[in-house]
Amino acid sequence: MNFKGKDIISIKDFSKKEIDYILEYAKKMVPYAKGEKYTDALKGKILSSLFFEPSTRTRLSFESSMNRLGGRSIGFADPSATSQKKGESLADTIRMADAYSDIIVIRHPQEGAARLAAEFSEAPVLNAGDGAGHHPTQCLLDLFTIFTEKKHIGKNNIVLLGDLKYGRTVHSLAYALALYGAELTFVSPASLKMPKEVVEECNELGIEPIQTSILDKAVKDADVLYVTRIQKERFPDAEEYNKVVGSYKIDNKLLSTTKQKLIIMHPLPRVTEIDPEVDYTNHALYFKQAFNGIPVRMALLSLVSGGLL
Repeated sequence: MNFKGKDIISIKDFSKKEIDYILEYAKKMVPYAKGEKYTDALKGKILSSLFFEPSTRTRLSFESSMNRLGGRSIGFADPSATSQKKGESLADTIRMADAYSDIIVIRHPQEGAARLAAEFSEAPVLNAGDGAGHHPTQCLLDLFTIFTEKKHIGKNNIVLLGDLKYGRTVHSLAYALALYGAELTFVSPASLKMPKEVVEECNELGIEPIQTSILDKAVKDADVLYVTRIQKERFPDAEEYNKVVGSYKIDNKLLSTTKQKLIIMHPLPRVTEIDPEVDYTNHALYFKQAFNGIPVRMALLSLVSGGLL
């Protein structure tokens, strides 16, 4: 498949066959991601890393991925130190990044910003999260984690838990999991339910997710529990946030009622929704999941630049 020059804006832009190809290609990247092998496939290439919102894992993993491929990174993690502070438009910032680099990765608080950026860039644009919209590279690393741990994606009973209204990771992931035919359960406070349009997309793909606010029952037969934090920064009203924060807590007591091979995932950062005691169980996959961002993002950078292994 030819991904050279392709923008990575939404998981919905990919067919199941294309996603399968990316996941298989990412498997080849694992020894390079671990530093066990070396490649200079992207030697001479430059990545512009434009982060208008805070990030740890996504930003560092993209830059690490570029370095592992022999390329280099430029960019910023604090927009207040850029010409945006002087009133420069996003379009002009993207035009400049396009002139200075071969690939652009952008995180922005406004939904649709990445797709707008792609309109002003000749270089491929990778969406690292746009507001409460999409986070396709996170979705792909989540799929990769399930694929490598469970050997398949479909046929799993998968529970998505927490902030399903504002959580862009679960918006992308719900669609992708439905594409693979997974059994889905959405667990959240009533005020943070999965958006209607996401549920309708799942329905169109032949999946009818169960929606509930009760975790104990939902998790008993789960193969995968995907936990998200309640995102304070997305709430327009602090009082509404205070009503739902701490709604769910994953601890060893809860896990005593689940399948032994249940895996727990989390896009991180976590706050109080997973007790640290869970870290020492075989259920905890969230740190390995975070590492998986490296081979997956290496695969994407390699594919869109044409620097194939």
